[in-house]
Amino acid sequence: MTEENPQGTPEPEGSEEHPFHFTDKRKVNNSGEQSRPAEPLDDPAPDGETAPVEESTPVVEPAETDADPLEGLDFEPSGEAAEASEVLKAKAEAAENLDALQRERASFTNYRNRALRDQEAARNRGVQDVLAALLPVLDDVERAKQHGELSGTMAAIAEKLDQSLQKFGVERFGKVGEEFDPNLHEALMHSTDADATASTVNLVVEPGYKIGEKVVRAARVGVVGPE
Repeated sequence: MTEENPQGTPEPEGSEEHPFHFTDKRKVNNSGEQSRPAEPLDDPAPDGETAPVEESTPVVEPAETDADPLEGLDFEPSGEAAEASEVLKAKAEAAENLDALQRERASFTNYRNRALRDQEAARNRGVQDVLAALLPVLDDVERAKQHGELSGTMAAIAEKLDQSLQKFGVERFGKVGEEFDPNLHEALMHSTDADATASTVNLVVEPGYKIGEKVVRAARVGVVGPE
């Protein structure tokens, strides 16, 4: 809109040919108030160029390594894919069952071996208890045999008794001429001999008994050795 100078302000020279004028770009809204011109955008782009549009970088969530690859699908596999999935599940179940079976088998084997050891130990303790109770009887039978007082029916009974003890692993030891062993013999008397080169048994007072490697009673003997 062009307005003339209403206050009669003198115009500069040459204004007759080119009179002074200005344009008011302010807008008036319906209420009569003047509205402010729109502010320009920050950092305008140069002429002929389009301002770049900033794009937000998408955030990629790390994938879970243990997640089922089929869990995120919104459809059920079919055909060959479904068959392959069932095969994989069957193989996994078979591997778990095999591992459980092997563990149970190892546990049963250990239990069986432990039970056998306990059973053998209990049997040996029982035999030892019976042998300890029979030692006085066995000593009397052995003395009667040494003095020639065991004959006939009693001799047969003594022989059967020895055979029965052997079935349970009972072994009698201690004879004249054996080399003295402190682990097997108990020396009740000791004598010297100039011709002796080692300590040997020259008298058996009571024979010893053992079950396997377990000595139930050491042999009580007399020993002769070098001077």
